[in-house]
Amino acid sequence: MASSLFIIFFLTILPLSVLSATVLEDLANLTPPPDFTNTITQNCIRNPLLRYCNNTSSSSSSPMDIVEIFRSTIVASHLCNESKNPNCVESFPKIRIHSRPKTAALYLSFDFFWKYCPLTVVEIDLVNNSLNSEFPTNVLSCAQLRTLDLSYNQLSGFVPVQNLTGLANLTRLNLSYNRFSEDNKISDSEFFKRFNASSFVHSGVLPDAKRYKVKVLVLLIVFPITVILLCFCLGWMCLKRPDYLPRTCRRNHKFTSEMIDAATDEFSDQKLVSKSGGVDIFRGTLRDGTEAKIEVYTEKVSKEKRREFAEECEAVFKLRHKNFVRVLGWCNGRSLRALVTEWTYGESLETWLNSSLACSWRRRLRVVMGVVDGLFYVSEHWPEVTLGLSTSSVLLSDKDQEPLISQFKIGDGNNSSTNIFNFGLFLLEMITNLRPDEAQEDSDRRYLEYIRVHYPDNLERVIDEKMKVEERMLEKVKQGITLGLMCTDKPPLKQPSLTQIYDLVVSLYESSSRHH
Repeated sequence: MASSLFIIFFLTILPLSVLSATVLEDLANLTPPPDFTNTITQNCIRNPLLRYCNNTSSSSSSPMDIVEIFRSTIVASHLCNESKNPNCVESFPKIRIHSRPKTAALYLSFDFFWKYCPLTVVEIDLVNNSLNSEFPTNVLSCAQLRTLDLSYNQLSGFVPVQNLTGLANLTRLNLSYNRFSEDNKISDSEFFKRFNASSFVHSGVLPDAKRYKVKVLVLLIVFPITVILLCFCLGWMCLKRPDYLPRTCRRNHKFTSEMIDAATDEFSDQKLVSKSGGVDIFRGTLRDGTEAKIEVYTEKVSKEKRREFAEECEAVFKLRHKNFVRVLGWCNGRSLRALVTEWTYGESLETWLNSSLACSWRRRLRVVMGVVDGLFYVSEHWPEVTLGLSTSSVLLSDKDQEPLISQFKIGDGNNSSTNIFNFGLFLLEMITNLRPDEAQEDSDRRYLEYIRVHYPDNLERVIDEKMKVEERMLEKVKQGITLGLMCTDKPPLKQPSLTQIYDLVVSLYESSSRHH
């Protein structure tokens, strides 16, 4: 029945002998014969299932519908021959165009043909035509299809799974070697179970085997190696350069030799400030831009000494007072020991005493009072800390002219007596602008003997002549020298207490203010 209808369709509507030109020429030149509409109507009476019967009828057909149906018969005649069907007069079972990109693209563009796709077409085979569009959904109008092969093209986008599922007779599907999107997720659908993976080889809708192997390779080999390298880098940073880590992940007070090396530009001469007594002092820049004073101890010491050094650093790191240089941290490696403190913009009191700014007794007392405040703080909170008090180690801040104690170390037990002795020497240096000659043996004792030789009758000879002292204030200055000598008395039982020292210095300062 289908075959006879097909014969009727072609023989009565458009004899093949008429088709002598190309499909485009025939579409341009041929027109429907006078009895075309009547023939269409008779065909629909015989077989209402014909596709054009659903679009037109004897009562409601329009000229545009008739022309479109006629044009579809022209395309059908040409396409049947292009597909090399053995007898297009009797049958049009397959559409087959291989390796002819332009021809395939041309026939796919005739939407009006696919709209009235002949019922006899059960196979569409458009292989290796370099089709680079999305899936040609117009071919799915041939709902009676059993075979659809669109392999070896460059089709992309989504596969119309729902439309393909509607083709009840479809038993063979081949979409292999295309570029469809992996987002189709066909492998998870019932549609995939209807066929098998061979229908979608290298189509893009299934994970590519090679790409899968690459992912497995990355997962099993590259990823572990990357993790190991990251762990190695993280370990290196933790051990060598913790300053690269976020602040929450590092101990700010612990410096490594690599950090010190970087801060001092590998201990360059440009960063070197001074060298004395086994201590090299550098002006360094930390990774966050902070300028720091870095004291590098060049003496090789035992493991026990290194332990003691770490304990000292732990203690001085906790010192927080306006009259102490802030300790930023330390390095206590086998090859390097260093103390890192903030860099203070200012000068030492030794330098300041030789300037015109230190000519006032009152100004000198103000500096002494700051040192006494620091002494009190240490005595109350860290009695084991020994302060290195001298005019060369106490700095004067540029910002507020406050004295800053920059040298301290940890002693055994309570070091209040030692600190009072050191303060006594410091007070005498502030008044006399003289200091012990460290090059001499027992320099402190020699210095104190020199002061005592002139005490109490000839103290004018040891008072700094640059400090202009009026006659009425001379007695107060002598009291300051007396206090300094009392602090350096031995045994310590003869030393004044910190409270007595504080009260006397405050009294001297207040009296100098009244006479200022």
